[in-house]
Amino acid sequence: MERRLRKVKTTMSIHAHRRTLELLDGEYASIHHGRSHDFDDLREYQPGDDVKDIDWKATARSHVPLIKRYIASRQHNVLLVVDSGRNMAATAESGESKRELAILVGGVLGYLATRHGDRVALLMGDDERRQDMPEGGSESHLERMLRRIDEAIAVDGPRSNLESVLEHAVRRMRRRSLIIVIADDLAYTHDLDVHLGRLHTRHEVLWVSIGDADLMSRRGDHRELVGVDTGVGLPAFLRRDRGLRRAFDGASAERRERLETGLRSLGIASVRIGSTRTAIGALFTLLERHRRARR
Repeated sequence: MERRLRKVKTTMSIHAHRRTLELLDGEYASIHHGRSHDFDDLREYQPGDDVKDIDWKATARSHVPLIKRYIASRQHNVLLVVDSGRNMAATAESGESKRELAILVGGVLGYLATRHGDRVALLMGDDERRQDMPEGGSESHLERMLRRIDEAIAVDGPRSNLESVLEHAVRRMRRRSLIIVIADDLAYTHDLDVHLGRLHTRHEVLWVSIGDADLMSRRGDHRELVGVDTGVGLPAFLRRDRGLRRAFDGASAERRERLETGLRSLGIASVRIGSTRTAIGALFTLLERHRRARR
């Protein structure tokens, strides 16, 4: 059986340069309030680094701006909240599986957390069940977590119900944590607003939407599609209808805008990821937005 974490690492190396990965690592290191650090090593200064971390003596010796890297001397808690309903078994914007993108997002952020000495837990669920894994800080723990996500999401599984999963997180989470929600490309509802608002008063919350496939036939794809949630087909002739395309585009844009506006009103940074190719850059943007919002 293929190791999920190895695939995540391979994807990171393929779709991001070393400097991009260093920047992503640095953005993760900046997200915790009140974290105490111990000196680790030196690396080249990158735009966005805090100038207070520049080691001027080492810079003078090497003639290249160098900053001090630190590691946390105190562990922090990270909770991945994953929608594991059948909506996440659908096709993403790129044609890839949403499940694969959810595993990639969880794997990258979980890997960053374990590299920084933090402990990662999992909470996922659908309309019928909740599943969780306790905190752990090893790569083997993260591997088991990614496999659990892979096994839970199936096209014949129960419907998604992220609101109930978040409600469970509100009741369960007592210690301050970084909560990362990995969700379908869904509509913003009153229940979402309530549960996220309660979580955000105690925790730091980040949101990742896995983008829906384009249901309209624009690139020569004239297959009939079937909705995983309803089982209802969308015939090829409807996918080619220009009026229906305009209505679809308008409704999709409005739904995304409502979600982004709702999350922004709560102070929650968010991104939408539609492909493996854009995932690493989008996660860097997410962490950067979160850091800026906390200033």
